Amino acid sequence: MADTPPVKARKAQQTARSLAAEPPPAPPASEPGMDDPAFDESSDLTPVVATNLKRFRAERGLSLERLAKASGVSRAMLGQIELGQSTPTINVLWKIARALGVPFSALMSQAASPVTTVMQAAHARILRSKNGEFSSRALFPMDRPRNVEFYELRLAPRSVEHADAHAPGTSENLIVTEGSVEITVAGERRVLETGDAILFEADSPHSYRNLGGTEAVMYLVMTYGSRG
Repeated sequence: MADTPPVKARKAQQTARSLAAEPPPAPPASEPGMDDPAFDESSDLTPVVATNLKRFRAERGLSLERLAKASGVSRAMLGQIELGQSTPTINVLWKIARALGVPFSALMSQAASPVTTVMQAAHARILRSKNGEFSSRALFPMDRPRNVEFYELRLAPRSVEHADAHAPGTSENLIVTEGSVEITVAGERRVLETGDAILFEADSPHSYRNLGGTEAVMYLVMTYGSRG
């Protein structure tokens, strides 16, 4: 039997009240990191470094034990990096690169890039020190090993970053764009104010110390010597 008009009206009112009581559907979840300001694009480097480390180690016939001895990085840490279970810090990458005899960027290299490449700041891959006070952003495509590399460095107030000696023939050309920084190379100290630049041989231990109360910003050109 068909509903009479009054019955249809009551059913329509009940349906309207039911819909009004239901909460609106939740918006779809965004992809990790799309809207999260804390997301660090350096996590993308984990599988890249893992693949490159395996390849370089295999090409040189090095066991994890031998590479650990040559680099000073523990076998356990090297194993975690190769399995993609750990993203190495800047200093750890430097130690591995030096032991393998490859440029720093070779461990982070990917497929070949086009002639023109835009590296958007929003998608920058940033490497950080273990304590998070020092960061390095590559300002060049990591598509292949290079003899010259360009970086943006940031150092927290009153903090210091120690760097191991790089491969023989490596030089660093650095300019301070914000802050006051003390550069120490093989025990020799130089203070750079905003706008000052320095060129030094980086095949001996060196450090960067922020003398001020605000973040220091530097730009670095790393040049590797001939590797024959």
